[in-house]
Amino acid sequence: MDGGGLSVAIVGGLHADARRAAVERLLVDVPNSVALHHDLSTAAAGTVLRTVRDAVGVLSVGEAPLVNDCACCALREDLVPELERLADEGRTRLAVVELWDSVEPKAMAEVVASSGLRLTGVITAVDPALLLPYLGNGDDLADGGLAAATTDQRTVADTFARQLEYAPVLAIAPSEEADDEDRALLAQLHPTARQVPIGEGDFAWPLPTPRTPLAEAALAGFDVEAAAAAQHPACALLPADADECGVATLVWHRCRPFHPERLYEALEDLTCAAARSRGRFWLADRPDTLLHWDAAGGALCVESAGPWLASLPDAAWEMVPPVRRAAAALDWHPEHGDCCQHLVFTSPGLDRDGLELLLESCLLTDAEYAAGRTAWKRLPPAFDNLLEV
Repeated sequence: MDGGGLSVAIVGGLHADARRAAVERLLVDVPNSVALHHDLSTAAAGTVLRTVRDAVGVLSVGEAPLVNDCACCALREDLVPELERLADEGRTRLAVVELWDSVEPKAMAEVVASSGLRLTGVITAVDPALLLPYLGNGDDLADGGLAAATTDQRTVADTFARQLEYAPVLAIAPSEEADDEDRALLAQLHPTARQVPIGEGDFAWPLPTPRTPLAEAALAGFDVEAAAAAQHPACALLPADADECGVATLVWHRCRPFHPERLYEALEDLTCAAARSRGRFWLADRPDTLLHWDAAGGALCVESAGPWLASLPDAAWEMVPPVRRAAAALDWHPEHGDCCQHLVFTSPGLDRDGLELLLESCLLTDAEYAAGRTAWKRLPPAFDNLLEV
């Protein structure tokens, strides 16, 4: 299925008012466009409500049954057939997939792309004034009725962070409450994103060819593999050092492993030191394992992301994507290869000096480092519970 003349753009984000405004703007700006929205709030009743609309009003309403007690699974099962139907009819130029609040764009982008449909844009809508409140919200999605399944254990903060950082385009809602600090925080959290204003005032009927920045962004094209690589812990496109309008980003890079016990004891302070922190890190008692650091809203997720490239036999390198090899080359150390600490902390009021001192105190001392890998592996395995070993 090549999708014919149909383009598909995904618009998501927990900032519901901004998301809806972005979708309405696209429906007005792009001729022959429709929006599909699956309302997962009805999942408790056993179904997901699907609405298809254009700039004038609702075209159709339907229901999709739950799949494996998972509203997101029902969305996946129902979305592609609906998009294929629109492609077959041949009357729709752009199908805007408006994601429900807590649905993350990465999964839906991969579903659309794998179906053979032409995915031309992924956009997250943002109200800058709500940026810090959402990043600091450690509540479970379930507490706010936003869980996508009974097993959904995500929080508002980590969900919003992934929504924000995955999309190459951010649709920015006009906001009188937003200030320079909010805008600086947004720029530092996702410095490579194209920020596009949603627009203000009454919507005018569109020109035959879309010329607004948001419409152009929705039709510009999207590379699913490149987007996934930009988020993978081994080669993530992390922010750079910055300091503006009271917001700072600290990039901390070292070529010495952490002592597991000392790092574990510092986790609470490190997690709460910034509104957002992420990256990859190296534990002495697991010297061959690349570990992923992902923190927002005062909560930290630590996961194994597989082996460091330096731990792989030469023959296995050919199976590693080029982008991963390129990222490793940038961090390559003559003794340790790509094993390193590469952590990034972004926040208003960031205590750079205190944070650096705390991180440095968690590294192996000179004597511990000199003892070598065999001794490192005998250190107390403080992270077993976090890593579910």
